[in-house]
Amino acid sequence: MRCLYLNSPAMVAGMRSCLAAEGLDLTEEIAKGSLILTSDRSHLTDGKFEVNKMINLLHATLQQALADGYTALWATGDMTWEFGNKSNLDKLLDYERKLEEFMQKNLSLCGICQYHRDTLPPPAIEVGLHTHKAMYINDTLSRLNPDYTLAVN
Repeated sequence: MRCLYLNSPAMVAGMRSCLAAEGLDLTEEIAKGSLILTSDRSHLTDGKFEVNKMINLLHATLQQALADGYTALWATGDMTWEFGNKSNLDKLLDYERKLEEFMQKNLSLCGICQYHRDTLPPPAIEVGLHTHKAMYINDTLSRLNPDYTLAVN
């Protein structure tokens, strides 16, 4: 499985430090292509989040992982960072619907959307609660989400 971590430069640096402290050989994993740590924002146009660009980026990254011989792509990103400096969160529900539909059609993609209560407005957290089947509260606590309502056909 290839792993993709999308976040700010500071968080990517922090993740590198944490993984190295856990004994992961970052140089080897990155060179093999099994780990991608990035703060790339090519899914933004003039600082604004573009839903289809993000879905296309995930699709291309998944296809490349499969072409490289990986069985799946596991991706995670901080929603605050992904949505750009314009905080264009009005596209959030559209993105989550399209992402859920894409993931249902591409079972080799899995991951976690990071919604941080201290950086996102309450309406964004509300969207996250209604569009995700499971919640991961911290590194040891997860549960099925009783607020999940999004159904994609």
